[in-house]
Amino acid sequence: MFYKILLSIFLAAFITACSTTPKDTSGASGSGSSSSDPASGDADILADLENTELGGPNIEPGSQEDLIVNVGDRVFFDYDSAELNSDAKELLQDQVAWIKQHNASVTIEGHCDERGTREYNLALGEKRAQSVKNYMTSMGISSSQISTISFGKERPAVVGSNKGAWSQNRRSVTTVN
Repeated sequence: MFYKILLSIFLAAFITACSTTPKDTSGASGSGSSSSDPASGDADILADLENTELGGPNIEPGSQEDLIVNVGDRVFFDYDSAELNSDAKELLQDQVAWIKQHNASVTIEGHCDERGTREYNLALGEKRAQSVKNYMTSMGISSSQISTISFGKERPAVVGSNKGAWSQNRRSVTTVN
């Protein structure tokens, strides 16, 4: 009986707490716009964004962040393949232009999904990295500007044992030295 009364009181207090209306705090001090129009702050933010370069002012040209934001740093492969598809070649052409513009040296990392043995995936990762390097050199980048390394399945981008995770882990990543 005691528990029923206690539960009823708790339930009544809970319902009462949920039914209160929020108070207007526009006159209270704190962070935020002092303007009476709440949308006026949005206009200021939008103006700041429109006047900011792509990538933002804090990204150093020629850095890894610059490559990621303005070009993209990875291409993906089909299962058990080191062949570059048309999407990969298109992205690599953009990377080549970026590397030429910044006269950068890069490392191509080859990665695989979790399926297969460690040794097999290290070899496949190396083939993927070498495939990217060969394509870049065919587009005019000096082979001395490109090194390769295979991580096999040791550094997954996405943890999981499903098609979505596997497709994100079958990749090469271009890193700026």
